[in-house]
Amino acid sequence: MDNKSMRNVAVWGLIITLFLVMITMSQSTLQADGGPTSYTYSELVKKSAAGEIEEALIADTDGKITGKTTEGKNFVVNGPVYQSEQTIKMFEANSVPYAFKEIKRTSTLMTVMLNALPLILIVGISILFFRSMQSGGRGGAMNFGKSRAKMLTENTKRVTFDDVAGVESAKDDLKEVVEFLEDPGRFTRLGARIPTGALLVGPPGTGKTLLARAVAGEAGVPFFTISGSDFVEMFVGVGASRVRDMFAEARKNAPCIIFIDEIDAVGRHRGVGTSGGHEEREQTLNQLLVEMDGFEGDEGIIIIAATNRPDVLDKALLRPGRFDRQIEVPYPDIQGREKILEVHMKGKPIAAELDVKYIARGTPGFSGADLMNLVNEAALLSARRNKLKITMREFEDARDKVMMGAERRTLMMSDEEKAMTAYHEAGHAIVGLNMPGSLPIHKATIIPRGRALGMVQYMPERDQISQSREEMIARMAMAMGGRAAEELHFGYDKVTSGASSDIEQVTRIATAMVTEWGLSDAIGPIAYKNTDSNSFHPGIGRGSSISPETASLIESEIKRFITDAHDTATKILKKKKKNWVDLAEALLEYETLSGDEIEVLLSDGIKPKRPDGAKGAKPSVSAVPTTRKKPLGGAQPEA
Repeated sequence: MDNKSMRNVAVWGLIITLFLVMITMSQSTLQADGGPTSYTYSELVKKSAAGEIEEALIADTDGKITGKTTEGKNFVVNGPVYQSEQTIKMFEANSVPYAFKEIKRTSTLMTVMLNALPLILIVGISILFFRSMQSGGRGGAMNFGKSRAKMLTENTKRVTFDDVAGVESAKDDLKEVVEFLEDPGRFTRLGARIPTGALLVGPPGTGKTLLARAVAGEAGVPFFTISGSDFVEMFVGVGASRVRDMFAEARKNAPCIIFIDEIDAVGRHRGVGTSGGHEEREQTLNQLLVEMDGFEGDEGIIIIAATNRPDVLDKALLRPGRFDRQIEVPYPDIQGREKILEVHMKGKPIAAELDVKYIARGTPGFSGADLMNLVNEAALLSARRNKLKITMREFEDARDKVMMGAERRTLMMSDEEKAMTAYHEAGHAIVGLNMPGSLPIHKATIIPRGRALGMVQYMPERDQISQSREEMIARMAMAMGGRAAEELHFGYDKVTSGASSDIEQVTRIATAMVTEWGLSDAIGPIAYKNTDSNSFHPGIGRGSSISPETASLIESEIKRFITDAHDTATKILKKKKKNWVDLAEALLEYETLSGDEIEVLLSDGIKPKRPDGAKGAKPSVSAVPTTRKKPLGGAQPEA
């Protein structure tokens, strides 16, 4: 039982004890006050003469007389009548039996203790409640400025570089830190100064915290972890006090690692705002800078911090001597995703035919946390389907759920809406299959997921950093295939809003081609990017310094790219109308088709063979043909 639990048990024990003591005292008071009838001495004399007293007892200490009347009622007479001859003669004259009662006297110390017990209990409970109400997690107002950093040692679950996958370059950069913690003298005797801090920069979920713990695990040193928000309080000076206390604890446990997560919460640019909150944050940052400057070369303390917003950090925090190293922790590439999946699949019953490389190919842009969630979702689906092993089908469904949301099979769609969705998705697929530089199709479905009524998924062969003009034009044509299909099959007036996300995607690509990538012949290789990230047309609108004529030319070029993509999609659908219609009708019948099934249907006209009632596509793990160059891609949703 930890200290907090013991303190809670003690508080409740004292409360129950106080309650019982007060009940006992209350009952004793009631018995003393509401028990025997009180008589005066004169009343006792009269009742004795009248024969109403059956017996009497005379106390040998204070002369108190108690007894019982002939009616069976108890009585008491208070007064200094100790062995009074008059009282004795009165009892004898009236034939009242009497005796002397010896009363044991309570010690003075015991009396004082019994009287003081309620006060002691009340004071003790008040102190405990006061201590428990204090913040800081370490008990009491005197510890309000203590550090909230948690120290992890080798007794805690140890994490090493073997447990971290997909960030090989970051691990290589951190090996220097491990070597220094293992043998600091190896560097200091040559006059080398080891970096004071390392800043891990990367998107959320890429494994920055896990990397920091792995460094401590590899070196076998204590690991202090704290969040940047734990320093800042509403009281000015508390954060600075916690920084001092944290570094004092670290020096006692050196060599060690201090890990500050989300350091941007305390390390933002100074001089912004004048409120108390900003003043407290700046004082905390100043103290952090001072403590980092105060390190000696042989102390063996390394600070590792993590953030996904390095642009907001104060420049003084990033200068040499503080955070000397900035280590990028990006999204993993295809090899990294494969290794991460293997790490999270350890200990799980995985089917033998499952292809980890194929799953890694189909998850471009997934972080380590996303991949962990993918494996967990696949395991949950297997358990829900009463399977003993996790198969490829569960990973396919889990990926769709993570990317697009859960299936909405309960969504009521009319036959017309289903047909519209089927022809729309078939339009995407047919245009994609007939465009040079396009992606191979992985799956097409008209089952609603999330905000999409259907989608066409593509399977990239590799991660790709840059894309060619041919690939961009192919992506725009594929995206406009859905709108062109609606116009051709249902007519101009029946076109729906289902292509809104497609239009948004095409507009972004066309805008970047014109204003950022220099792929417009009319504009040339000139960047007209605007800082307004909310605009679909960088270089046009507020904050732009270009002339009205250039802005008009940019708009016309963006429109031309989009119009050409729409015209290209329309021409392909007219030329491949039979394939387009066959695919749409197959989607209406089966709801979901895999890439292999689509290929067989369009080339040989053979529909997929499914068990009765089976709608989902059979997952394919076959290699995708590599005759065409294919850019990075993914699902093509329809809102």
